[in-house]
Amino acid sequence: MSTQMFEGRGHAAVYQKYRFAPGKELQQTILAYLQEKKAIPAELVVDVGCGSGQGTQFLAEHFKKVVGTDISEAQIQEARGTLSRPNLSFLVCPAEELPFQDASVDVLTSFTAAHWFDMEKFMKEANRVLRPGGCVALSTYTVDMSLCYGDCSQKLTKIFRECWDTILKYSHNRLKFVLENYKEIFEALPFPDKKRITDIYDKIPMTVEGVVGYMESASPYQTFMKEDPEAAKSLLQETEKRMLETMGVSSRETPVEFWVRHVCVLGCK
Repeated sequence: MSTQMFEGRGHAAVYQKYRFAPGKELQQTILAYLQEKKAIPAELVVDVGCGSGQGTQFLAEHFKKVVGTDISEAQIQEARGTLSRPNLSFLVCPAEELPFQDASVDVLTSFTAAHWFDMEKFMKEANRVLRPGGCVALSTYTVDMSLCYGDCSQKLTKIFRECWDTILKYSHNRLKFVLENYKEIFEALPFPDKKRITDIYDKIPMTVEGVVGYMESASPYQTFMKEDPEAAKSLLQETEKRMLETMGVSSRETPVEFWVRHVCVLGCK
């Protein structure tokens, strides 16, 4: 069974507000692979562990029918409440028990979620639902992140990473899959035609509020909040204050460039 970390309504709301959609480089990497493997056009695309639907929305812009699934009812409620397209729908279900017929899915994706799945059961399920020639795209952004703003980018990144390092002390052991660049997930994919790309860099337009909100949405921070709410809140408040002072601005809405590195595991059945 999937590890359940994003179930609460409050966490789901923060997730919907601050999690960003897949960046352009990641999008192009996935679409180019699917084009190469002749998985485009696809009749049915399923986005597993879709959360509040940021990646699912991207898929709906390119494919005929897209279904987002997640084990968290609160996350699915957020997705349904914010996304509306005639070719897009959402279902509550575990990643390891997908309600689709054998060989009925053209493309199976997961954005920053596959490391929470029961890998052996999920891979069997992926093999079951994918049609012959169907494709898988499993991606995550890594902890390799940086901030750019004027001539203070280095200082700003240092402040961000100090905060992030504190938050990561509360990480679930499943984040090892991310720290290992999805190597184990790549090895578990039961298709001979597969590849792993570890150097996809994307610039995500953000604000100071957005960067702090992203850290708040992270599962280790939510664990930190449960264990020591005052310390957790204080950490983010102090980090935001230091960022604004370093940038020489007062508004939380000040734009900043947020650079992330993606890892993507791609495979074709």
